[in-house]
Formats: sequence, structure tokens, C-alpha cells
Amino acid sequence: MGITDLGTNFSIEKAHETQLRLSKRIVFEDVLPEKIRFVAGVDVAYVKDLSVGAVVVSDYSSLKVLESQTALSKTRFPYIPTLLSFREIQPTVLSIRKLHLQPDFFLVDAHGFAHPYRCGFASYLGLVIGKPTIGVAKSRLIGHVEDTIGEKDVALLEHEDEVIGAVVTTKRGCKPVYVSVGHMVSLETAIEIVKHCIRHSRIPEPILKAHQIATAEKQRITVASAVNK
Repeated sequence: MGITDLGTNFSIEKAHETQLRLSKRIVFEDVLPEKIRFVAGVDVAYVKDLSVGAVVVSDYSSLKVLESQTALSKTRFPYIPTLLSFREIQPTVLSIRKLHLQPDFFLVDAHGFAHPYRCGFASYLGLVIGKPTIGVAKSRLIGHVEDTIGEKDVALLEHEDEVIGAVVTTKRGCKPVYVSVGHMVSLETAIEIVKHCIRHSRIPEPILKAHQIATAEKQRITVASAVNK
């Protein structure tokens, strides 16, 4: 089973084996430029039998949106817990390929290493495109929370005596987000970047913008479909 092609002999067991194998390729060190210029956020929405991939590129300093792209593809994979990668990889990569600006890294609305098979969609995407990625999930998939590290708003997430990510409270009074290494970045840097990208929501701004654009495209398709009936 290839990294982007499930083939005709797909099974959940084989998919999990693929994730475990790919997890060995994850780079946990920073492979970033000395000065970060552009950050991207990605998200996927669904309408009927279509997947809507969206990517937003923002200036890292101001978080001003500089470019956005969307891409449509047939939804060829059902929703199966722990196998989000195989459902969302195609529309996401298609939208990324349209970009004119090249981001220094990608923020992904998904888990990375904090996954039962140690390769969630944030890691899978990083391995496919060969770029640094960070997983920022809204809920915990596995693991237990350890004591806070340094700052009260950050705690380690552990599973089977291994640190798999961090629980980060980005906004007081709001639920935390679950940050983990996707690919080519350290957990420490991932936490720092996520906190930098917070503005009005507990979700990093680039992911929030990508979600809004994917949702708007989904609504456009829904309206167009209704009009053409």
C-alpha cells in the first residue's frame, strides 16, 4: 500500500499498518527557515459526494491572508475513526498544488503524532508533501494529561509512557487544543507557533480561515445545486 494510493486490497488493518510504518519516517526536529515568512492552514468540508479542500497562506507576523485556494474531488473514502488521512489527503493536496506562495509550514486541523498509530493526518500530509506540518486538534484521541510544563497553559500529553503531544489552553475560559508534531518540527516549536497564531478564537487563525473558506465553497455548491435542479 503506497503513501497516497490505497489500492484495491484495502483493509482497515492494512491502513493501520501503513500508518505505523510511516510513523517511523516522521522527523521530530525543526526543518524551518531561520525567519518564518508564510504559514498555511488547511481544512476540508464535505457536500454530497464531494470533498472541498481549502488552504490559506498568511503572513506569519501579522497573520494577514495573502492567498487562498480550494479544490474539489470525489469523496472516495468513508469516515472511519483514526483513518482521516485517507479521506482528506486528496482534496488537501489538490488545493496545495494550486498555491503560488510556498508556505514555510502547514497547520492542520487534525492530530499528528498524537494518534493511536502515531501517524494522524497532520503527519501523513507532511510526509506526502515533504513540508513541516503541525497537528492542532480540537479533541483528544488518545493519551492522558501530565503536569504542566513551564507555563500553566501547556501540559504534556502522554500515551504508553511516551510524550505524544501537548494540551495547550490558547484562550482563557475555552477548551484547550491538542498540539502534536506533524513532520519536520519539534514539539516545543509546534507549541510556540500555535500560540503565536492565536487571535480571536482558540483555533489558530490560518486553520480558522481555511475552515471559513471551505465552508463558503460548500455553501456555494449547495446553492448552485439547488438552482440547477
